[in-house]
Amino acid sequence: MKYMPNKKVKSIILAAGKGTRMKSEKPKVLHRIFNKPLLGYTAQAVQDLGYVDETFVIVGHEAEQVEKYITSEYKDIKCILQMPQLGTGDAVSRAVPYLSGFDGYVIVLCGDTPLITSRTLNNFIEFHDNNSADLTVMSAIFENPKNYGRIIRDKNKKFMAIVEEKDAMPEQKAVKEINAGIYCMTWNKIAEAFKSLTNNNAQGEYYLTDIVKWAVEKNLNVQSFILDNNDEIFGINSKLHLAQATKILNKNNLEKLMENGVQIVDTNSTFISPETTIEADTIILPNVYITGKNTIGKNCKIGPFAHIRDGCIIGNNVRIGNFVEIKKSVIKDNTNTAHLSYIGDSELGSHVNIGAGTITANYNPITKKKSKTIIKDGANTGSNSVLVAPVTINEMASVGAGSVITKDVEAYSLAVTRSPLKQITNWVKNKLEQIQGGNK
Repeated sequence: MKYMPNKKVKSIILAAGKGTRMKSEKPKVLHRIFNKPLLGYTAQAVQDLGYVDETFVIVGHEAEQVEKYITSEYKDIKCILQMPQLGTGDAVSRAVPYLSGFDGYVIVLCGDTPLITSRTLNNFIEFHDNNSADLTVMSAIFENPKNYGRIIRDKNKKFMAIVEEKDAMPEQKAVKEINAGIYCMTWNKIAEAFKSLTNNNAQGEYYLTDIVKWAVEKNLNVQSFILDNNDEIFGINSKLHLAQATKILNKNNLEKLMENGVQIVDTNSTFISPETTIEADTIILPNVYITGKNTIGKNCKIGPFAHIRDGCIIGNNVRIGNFVEIKKSVIKDNTNTAHLSYIGDSELGSHVNIGAGTITANYNPITKKKSKTIIKDGANTGSNSVLVAPVTINEMASVGAGSVITKDVEAYSLAVTRSPLKQITNWVKNKLEQIQGGNK
Protein backbone atom coordinates (compact mmCIF):
# COMPACT_ATOMS: atom_id res chain seq x y z
CA MET A 1 0.00 0.00 0.00
CA LYS A 2 1.39 3.39 -1.00
CA TYR A 3 2.51 5.67 1.82
CA MET A 4 0.45 8.83 2.32
CA PRO A 5 1.73 11.60 4.63
CA ASN A 6 -0.21 12.62 7.72
CA LYS A 7 -0.12 16.23 6.54
CA LYS A 8 -0.25 18.17 3.32
CA VAL A 9 3.03 18.52 1.42
CA LYS A 10 4.34 21.44 -0.61
CA SER A 11 7.69 21.70 -2.38
CA ILE A 12 10.25 24.36 -3.22
CA ILE A 13 12.73 23.77 -6.07
CA LEU A 14 15.81 25.99 -6.18
CA ALA A 15 16.56 27.02 -9.78
CA ALA A 16 17.91 30.57 -9.63
CA GLY A 17 21.64 29.99 -10.08
CA LYS A 18 23.66 30.91 -13.16
CA GLY A 19 25.89 27.85 -13.29
CA THR A 20 29.12 29.64 -14.18
CA ARG A 21 31.08 26.42 -14.66
CA MET A 22 28.70 25.31 -17.41
CA LYS A 23 30.42 27.93 -19.63
CA SER A 24 27.11 28.69 -21.27
CA GLU A 25 24.64 31.54 -21.71
CA LYS A 26 21.85 29.05 -21.06
CA PRO A 27 20.64 28.72 -17.44
CA LYS A 28 22.12 25.64 -15.83
CA VAL A 29 18.75 24.05 -15.03
CA LEU A 30 17.71 24.25 -18.70
CA HIS A 31 20.61 22.13 -19.96
CA ARG A 32 19.19 18.86 -21.22
CA ILE A 33 19.54 15.12 -20.82
CA PHE A 34 17.63 13.16 -23.49
CA ASN A 35 16.23 16.51 -24.64
CA LYS A 36 14.62 17.15 -21.26
CA PRO A 37 15.86 20.02 -19.04
CA LEU A 38 17.49 19.12 -15.73
CA LEU A 39 14.77 21.06 -13.93
CA GLY A 40 12.15 18.86 -15.61
CA TYR A 41 13.57 15.73 -13.99
CA THR A 42 13.39 17.26 -10.51
CA ALA A 43 9.92 18.68 -11.06
CA GLN A 44 8.68 15.35 -12.41
CA ALA A 45 10.08 13.44 -9.43
CA VAL A 46 8.07 15.72 -7.15
CA GLN A 47 4.92 15.40 -9.25
CA ASP A 48 5.24 11.61 -9.39
CA LEU A 49 4.81 11.50 -5.61
CA GLY A 50 1.15 12.16 -6.28
CA TYR A 51 0.46 14.04 -3.04
CA VAL A 52 2.40 17.30 -3.34
CA ASP A 53 -0.38 19.84 -3.73
CA GLU A 54 1.72 22.91 -4.58
CA THR A 55 5.24 23.48 -5.93
CA PHE A 56 7.25 26.70 -6.09
CA VAL A 57 10.28 27.10 -8.36
CA ILE A 58 12.70 29.84 -7.31
CA VAL A 59 14.03 31.51 -10.47
CA GLY A 60 16.73 34.15 -10.89
CA HIS A 61 19.33 33.98 -13.65
CA GLU A 62 17.52 34.20 -17.01
CA ALA A 63 14.29 33.93 -15.06
CA GLU A 64 12.08 34.43 -18.12
CA GLN A 65 13.55 31.42 -19.89
CA VAL A 66 13.16 29.17 -16.86
CA GLU A 67 9.63 30.37 -16.15
CA LYS A 68 8.65 29.90 -19.80
CA TYR A 69 9.73 26.26 -19.62
CA ILE A 70 7.96 25.62 -16.32
CA THR A 71 4.67 27.25 -17.30
CA SER A 72 4.60 25.45 -20.65
CA GLU A 73 5.14 22.01 -19.11
CA TYR A 74 3.62 22.22 -15.61
CA LYS A 75 0.35 24.07 -15.14
CA ASP A 76 0.32 23.79 -11.34
CA ILE A 77 3.84 25.08 -10.54
CA LYS A 78 4.41 28.70 -9.54
CA CYS A 79 7.67 30.56 -10.20
CA ILE A 80 9.02 33.05 -7.65
CA LEU A 81 11.78 35.52 -8.54
CA GLN A 82 14.97 35.77 -6.48
CA MET A 83 16.85 38.90 -7.50
CA PRO A 84 19.65 39.33 -6.62
CA GLN A 85 20.73 35.79 -5.75
CA LEU A 86 21.92 35.95 -2.12
CA GLY A 87 22.14 32.27 -1.30
CA THR A 88 19.91 29.26 -0.72
CA GLY A 89 18.47 30.60 2.53
CA ASP A 90 17.41 33.79 0.78
CA ALA A 91 15.94 31.71 -2.07
CA VAL A 92 13.65 29.73 0.23
CA SER A 93 12.75 32.95 2.08
CA ARG A 94 11.15 34.22 -1.14
CA ALA A 95 8.52 31.48 -0.80
CA VAL A 96 7.75 32.19 2.86
CA PRO A 97 4.91 34.68 2.13
CA TYR A 98 3.17 32.03 0.01
CA LEU A 99 3.25 29.58 2.93
CA SER A 100 1.63 31.82 5.53
CA GLY A 101 -0.58 29.73 7.82
CA PHE A 102 0.41 26.46 6.15
CA ASP A 103 0.26 23.47 8.49
CA GLY A 104 2.11 20.68 6.77
CA TYR A 105 5.45 19.55 5.36
CA VAL A 106 7.64 21.53 2.96
CA ILE A 107 10.37 19.77 1.00
CA VAL A 108 13.21 21.77 -0.53
CA LEU A 109 15.35 20.38 -3.33
CA CYS A 110 17.65 21.55 -6.12
CA GLY A 111 16.76 21.91 -9.78
CA ASP A 112 20.15 20.63 -10.93
CA THR A 113 19.90 17.09 -9.50
CA PRO A 114 18.19 15.14 -12.32
CA LEU A 115 18.83 11.69 -10.83
CA ILE A 116 16.67 12.09 -7.73
CA THR A 117 13.72 9.68 -7.80
CA SER A 118 10.19 9.96 -6.50
CA ARG A 119 10.77 6.69 -4.62
CA THR A 120 13.62 8.23 -2.62
CA LEU A 121 11.63 11.43 -1.99
CA ASN A 122 8.70 9.33 -0.79
CA ASN A 123 10.93 7.36 1.61
CA PHE A 124 12.45 10.63 2.80
CA ILE A 125 9.08 12.19 3.65
CA GLU A 126 7.89 8.95 5.23
CA PHE A 127 11.03 8.91 7.42
CA HIS A 128 10.34 12.50 8.49
CA ASP A 129 6.72 11.64 9.24
CA ASN A 130 7.45 8.43 11.18
CA ASN A 131 10.08 10.14 13.33
CA SER A 132 7.81 13.10 14.13
CA ALA A 133 10.70 15.28 12.98
CA ASP A 134 10.61 19.04 12.79
CA LEU A 135 13.46 19.12 10.28
CA THR A 136 15.00 16.27 8.30
CA VAL A 137 18.13 16.65 6.19
CA MET A 138 18.94 14.18 3.44
CA SER A 139 22.56 13.07 3.81
CA ALA A 140 25.03 10.67 2.21
CA ILE A 141 28.32 9.02 3.11
CA PHE A 142 31.13 10.01 0.71
CA GLU A 143 34.66 8.64 0.89
CA ASN A 144 35.82 11.89 -0.70
CA PRO A 145 33.50 14.59 0.66
CA LYS A 146 35.38 17.55 -0.83
CA ASN A 147 33.22 20.56 -1.76
CA TYR A 148 30.21 19.32 0.21
CA GLY A 149 28.76 20.72 3.43
CA ARG A 150 29.52 18.39 6.36
CA ILE A 151 27.00 16.99 8.83
CA ILE A 152 28.39 17.83 12.28
CA ARG A 153 27.29 15.78 15.29
CA ASP A 154 28.13 15.90 18.98
CA LYS A 155 29.81 13.06 20.89
CA ASN A 156 26.42 11.39 21.30
CA LYS A 157 25.89 11.42 17.51
CA LYS A 158 23.17 14.04 17.84
CA PHE A 159 22.73 16.21 14.74
CA MET A 160 24.16 19.65 15.54
CA ALA A 161 24.87 21.61 12.35
CA ILE A 162 25.85 21.68 8.70
CA VAL A 163 29.14 23.40 7.98
CA GLU A 164 30.02 24.44 4.44
CA GLU A 165 33.40 23.38 3.03
CA LYS A 166 34.79 26.92 2.90
CA ASP A 167 33.81 27.56 6.53
CA ALA A 168 34.87 24.17 7.92
CA MET A 169 37.74 23.58 10.33
CA PRO A 170 40.25 20.79 9.44
CA GLU A 171 38.63 18.27 11.78
CA GLN A 172 35.21 19.06 10.28
CA LYS A 173 36.52 18.56 6.74
CA ALA A 174 37.45 15.00 7.75
CA VAL A 175 33.76 14.15 8.28
CA LYS A 176 32.40 11.87 5.54
CA GLU A 177 28.67 12.43 6.06
CA ILE A 178 27.61 15.23 3.75
CA ASN A 179 24.56 17.37 3.18
CA ALA A 180 22.64 16.22 0.10
CA GLY A 181 20.83 19.55 -0.20
CA ILE A 182 17.31 18.19 0.24
CA TYR A 183 15.22 19.09 3.28
CA CYS A 184 11.86 18.24 4.77
CA MET A 185 10.40 20.74 7.22
CA THR A 186 7.36 20.69 9.45
CA TRP A 187 6.54 24.20 8.39
CA ASN A 188 4.84 25.63 11.45
CA LYS A 189 7.91 24.65 13.48
CA ILE A 190 10.59 25.90 11.07
CA ALA A 191 9.10 28.97 9.35
CA GLU A 192 10.39 31.32 12.08
CA ALA A 193 13.98 30.30 11.26
CA PHE A 194 13.94 32.33 8.07
CA LYS A 195 13.52 35.55 10.02
CA SER A 196 16.83 35.01 11.80
CA LEU A 197 19.15 34.05 8.90
CA THR A 198 22.36 36.06 8.60
CA ASN A 199 25.09 36.30 5.98
CA ASN A 200 28.04 36.15 8.38
CA ASN A 201 30.10 33.63 6.39
CA ALA A 202 32.89 33.42 3.84
CA GLN A 203 30.50 33.91 0.92
CA GLY A 204 28.40 36.70 2.39
CA GLU A 205 25.29 34.67 1.59
CA TYR A 206 22.24 33.48 3.50
CA TYR A 207 22.71 29.73 3.89
CA LEU A 208 19.71 27.44 4.06
CA THR A 209 21.89 25.15 6.17
CA ASP A 210 21.74 27.69 9.03
CA ILE A 211 18.18 26.63 9.78
CA VAL A 212 19.69 23.42 11.21
CA LYS A 213 21.67 25.37 13.80
CA TRP A 214 18.56 27.41 14.60
CA ALA A 215 16.45 24.27 15.03
CA VAL A 216 19.08 22.66 17.30
CA GLU A 217 19.22 25.78 19.48
CA LYS A 218 15.41 25.64 19.78
CA ASN A 219 15.66 21.97 20.87
CA LEU A 220 13.58 20.85 17.91
CA ASN A 221 13.67 17.31 16.54
CA VAL A 222 16.34 17.35 13.80
CA GLN A 223 16.95 14.12 11.89
CA SER A 224 19.07 12.97 8.95
CA PHE A 225 17.98 10.50 6.29
CA ILE A 226 21.00 8.70 4.80
CA LEU A 227 20.68 7.89 1.11
CA ASP A 228 21.03 4.34 -0.18
CA ASN A 229 22.22 5.45 -3.62
CA ASN A 230 24.55 8.45 -3.69
CA ASP A 231 24.12 8.86 -7.45
CA GLU A 232 20.68 10.35 -6.85
CA ILE A 233 22.11 13.60 -5.50
CA PHE A 234 24.64 14.01 -8.30
CA GLY A 235 24.57 17.77 -8.94
CA ILE A 236 25.29 19.24 -12.36
CA ASN A 237 27.89 22.01 -12.34
CA SER A 238 29.69 21.48 -15.66
CA LYS A 239 29.34 19.89 -19.08
CA LEU A 240 31.44 17.01 -17.77
CA HIS A 241 28.90 16.45 -14.99
CA LEU A 242 26.13 16.59 -17.61
CA ALA A 243 27.75 13.76 -19.57
CA GLN A 244 28.36 11.72 -16.42
CA ALA A 245 24.75 12.11 -15.26
CA THR A 246 23.51 11.09 -18.71
CA LYS A 247 25.47 7.84 -18.50
CA ILE A 248 24.19 7.09 -15.00
CA LEU A 249 20.58 7.79 -15.95
CA ASN A 250 20.91 5.74 -19.13
CA LYS A 251 22.57 2.80 -17.38
CA ASN A 252 19.77 2.65 -14.80
CA ASN A 253 17.13 2.82 -17.50
CA LEU A 254 18.70 0.16 -19.73
CA GLU A 255 18.97 -2.22 -16.80
CA LYS A 256 15.29 -1.68 -16.00
CA LEU A 257 14.31 -2.34 -19.62
CA MET A 258 16.36 -5.53 -19.76
CA GLU A 259 14.82 -6.73 -16.50
CA ASN A 260 11.43 -6.28 -18.19
CA GLY A 261 12.38 -8.45 -21.17
CA VAL A 262 13.88 -6.01 -23.68
CA GLN A 263 17.04 -7.26 -25.41
CA ILE A 264 19.74 -4.58 -25.69
CA VAL A 265 22.67 -5.86 -27.70
CA ASP A 266 25.22 -3.19 -26.75
CA THR A 267 24.58 -1.13 -23.62
CA ASN A 268 27.67 0.99 -24.29
CA SER A 269 26.33 2.48 -27.52
CA THR A 270 22.59 2.53 -26.76
CA PHE A 271 20.87 5.56 -25.21
CA ILE A 272 17.17 5.43 -24.33
CA SER A 273 15.25 8.09 -22.41
CA PRO A 274 13.58 6.94 -19.17
CA GLU A 275 10.25 8.27 -20.45
CA THR A 276 10.23 5.73 -23.29
CA THR A 277 8.41 2.45 -22.63
CA ILE A 278 9.38 -0.70 -24.53
CA GLU A 279 7.64 -4.07 -24.32
CA ALA A 280 9.24 -7.48 -23.94
CA ASP A 281 11.08 -9.29 -26.73
CA THR A 282 11.90 -6.13 -28.62
CA ILE A 283 15.54 -6.09 -29.74
CA ILE A 284 17.58 -2.88 -29.62
CA LEU A 285 20.67 -3.12 -31.84
CA PRO A 286 23.84 -1.03 -31.34
CA ASN A 287 24.05 2.75 -31.77
CA VAL A 288 20.38 3.47 -31.15
CA TYR A 289 19.42 6.86 -29.68
CA ILE A 290 15.89 7.38 -28.35
CA THR A 291 14.84 10.66 -26.73
CA GLY A 292 11.64 12.03 -25.24
CA LYS A 293 8.45 10.16 -24.43
CA ASN A 294 7.73 7.23 -26.74
CA THR A 295 5.93 3.89 -26.70
CA ILE A 296 7.40 0.86 -28.46
CA GLY A 297 5.57 -2.46 -28.61
CA LYS A 298 6.73 -6.07 -28.41
CA ASN A 299 8.79 -8.11 -30.86
CA CYS A 300 10.15 -5.02 -32.59
CA LYS A 301 13.63 -4.68 -34.00
CA ILE A 302 15.23 -1.25 -33.66
CA GLY A 303 18.56 -0.29 -35.24
CA PRO A 304 21.42 -0.36 -35.70
CA PHE A 305 22.00 3.40 -35.98
CA ALA A 306 18.34 4.38 -35.52
CA HIS A 307 17.13 7.64 -34.01
CA ILE A 308 13.67 7.86 -32.45
CA ARG A 309 12.59 11.28 -31.22
CA ASP A 310 9.81 12.48 -28.94
CA GLY A 311 6.16 11.60 -29.45
CA CYS A 312 6.35 8.24 -31.25
CA ILE A 313 3.91 5.36 -30.80
CA ILE A 314 5.27 2.19 -32.38
CA GLY A 315 3.21 -1.00 -32.45
CA ASN A 316 4.19 -4.67 -32.35
CA ASN A 317 6.46 -6.51 -34.80
CA VAL A 318 7.77 -3.26 -36.27
CA ARG A 319 11.19 -2.91 -37.90
CA ILE A 320 13.05 0.41 -37.58
CA GLY A 321 16.33 -0.15 -39.37
CA ASN A 322 19.73 1.39 -39.88
CA PHE A 323 20.01 5.16 -40.30
CA VAL A 324 16.26 5.69 -39.89
CA GLU A 325 14.89 8.67 -37.98
CA ILE A 326 11.36 8.69 -36.58
CA LYS A 327 9.75 11.77 -35.03
CA LYS A 328 6.23 12.39 -33.63
CA SER A 329 4.72 9.52 -35.59
CA VAL A 330 2.41 6.55 -35.15
CA ILE A 331 3.55 3.27 -36.70
CA LYS A 332 1.14 0.35 -36.45
CA ASP A 333 1.83 -3.40 -36.23
CA ASN A 334 3.93 -5.33 -38.74
CA THR A 335 5.29 -2.28 -40.55
CA ASN A 336 8.88 -1.93 -41.79
CA THR A 337 11.02 1.13 -42.36
CA ALA A 338 14.36 -0.52 -42.70
CA HIS A 339 16.90 1.76 -44.34
CA LEU A 340 18.00 5.39 -44.57
CA SER A 341 14.57 7.01 -44.16
CA TYR A 342 12.99 9.93 -42.31
CA ILE A 343 9.44 9.57 -40.98
CA GLY A 344 8.18 12.73 -39.26
CA ASP A 345 4.69 13.87 -38.21
CA SER A 346 3.24 10.78 -39.85
CA GLU A 347 0.75 7.95 -39.38
CA LEU A 348 1.72 4.60 -40.84
CA GLY A 349 -0.83 1.78 -40.88
CA SER A 350 -0.13 -1.92 -40.48
CA HIS A 351 1.82 -4.02 -42.99
CA VAL A 352 3.30 -0.90 -44.58
CA ASN A 353 6.73 -1.15 -46.22
CA ILE A 354 8.89 1.94 -46.50
CA GLY A 355 11.58 1.70 -49.16
CA ALA A 356 15.14 2.80 -48.52
CA GLY A 357 15.66 6.56 -48.63
CA THR A 358 11.98 7.51 -48.25
CA ILE A 359 11.45 11.01 -46.85
CA THR A 360 8.28 12.51 -45.43
CA ALA A 361 8.76 16.20 -46.24
CA ASN A 362 6.78 17.58 -43.31
CA TYR A 363 8.25 21.06 -42.74
CA ASN A 364 7.70 24.29 -44.64
CA PRO A 365 10.62 26.61 -43.72
CA ILE A 366 8.75 29.69 -44.99
CA THR A 367 5.51 29.27 -43.04
CA LYS A 368 7.24 27.29 -40.23
CA LYS A 369 4.30 24.87 -40.47
CA LYS A 370 4.60 21.09 -40.07
CA SER A 371 2.12 18.95 -41.98
CA LYS A 372 1.07 15.34 -41.73
CA THR A 373 1.72 12.31 -43.91
CA ILE A 374 -0.70 9.38 -43.72
CA ILE A 375 0.22 5.99 -45.17
CA LYS A 376 -2.61 3.49 -44.80
CA ASP A 377 -2.58 -0.29 -44.33
CA GLY A 378 -0.65 -2.35 -46.84
CA ALA A 379 0.80 0.58 -48.78
CA ASN A 380 4.45 0.76 -49.77
CA THR A 381 6.98 3.24 -51.06
CA GLY A 382 9.86 2.61 -53.44
CA SER A 383 13.41 3.69 -52.73
CA ASN A 384 14.19 7.42 -52.71
CA SER A 385 10.55 8.50 -52.57
CA VAL A 386 9.65 11.95 -51.26
CA LEU A 387 6.16 12.38 -49.78
CA VAL A 388 5.37 16.09 -49.55
CA ALA A 389 2.93 16.64 -46.70
CA PRO A 390 0.05 17.05 -46.27
CA VAL A 391 -0.50 13.89 -48.26
CA THR A 392 -2.24 10.51 -47.91
CA ILE A 393 -1.14 7.22 -49.46
CA ASN A 394 -4.27 5.09 -49.30
CA GLU A 395 -4.68 1.35 -48.67
CA MET A 396 -2.51 -1.01 -50.71
CA ALA A 397 -1.22 1.83 -52.88
CA SER A 398 2.31 1.72 -54.22
CA VAL A 399 4.72 4.60 -54.80
CA GLY A 400 7.33 3.99 -57.47
CA ALA A 401 11.00 4.43 -56.66
CA GLY A 402 12.32 7.96 -57.10
CA SER A 403 8.87 9.58 -57.07
CA VAL A 404 7.97 12.93 -55.53
CA ILE A 405 4.38 12.68 -54.30
CA THR A 406 2.50 15.96 -53.79
CA LYS A 407 -1.09 14.67 -54.08
CA ASP A 408 -3.07 11.91 -52.39
CA VAL A 409 -2.64 8.44 -53.92
CA GLU A 410 -5.74 6.32 -54.44
CA ALA A 411 -6.11 2.86 -52.89
CA TYR A 412 -4.51 0.04 -54.89
CA SER A 413 -2.94 2.56 -57.29
CA LEU A 414 0.64 2.95 -58.49
CA ALA A 415 1.96 6.51 -58.29
CA VAL A 416 5.03 7.27 -60.40
CA THR A 417 6.46 10.73 -61.11
CA ARG A 418 9.88 9.88 -62.54
CA SER A 419 10.86 10.99 -66.05
CA PRO A 420 10.96 8.35 -68.82
CA LEU A 421 14.32 6.63 -69.23
CA LYS A 422 16.46 8.13 -71.97
CA GLN A 423 19.52 6.31 -73.35
CA ILE A 424 22.25 7.83 -75.49
CA THR A 425 24.00 4.97 -77.26
CA ASN A 426 27.81 4.84 -76.99
CA TRP A 427 27.92 8.10 -74.99
CA VAL A 428 30.67 6.79 -72.67
CA LYS A 429 32.58 5.22 -75.55
CA ASN A 430 32.56 8.50 -77.47
CA LYS A 431 33.74 10.43 -74.44
CA LEU A 432 36.62 8.05 -73.86
CA GLU A 433 37.68 8.29 -77.49
CA GLN A 434 37.64 12.10 -77.27
CA ILE A 435 39.84 12.00 -74.18
CA GLN A 436 42.26 9.55 -75.73
CA GLY A 437 42.43 11.64 -78.92
CA GLY A 438 43.20 14.76 -76.95
CA ASN A 439 46.08 13.05 -75.19
CA LYS A 440 47.92 12.18 -78.44
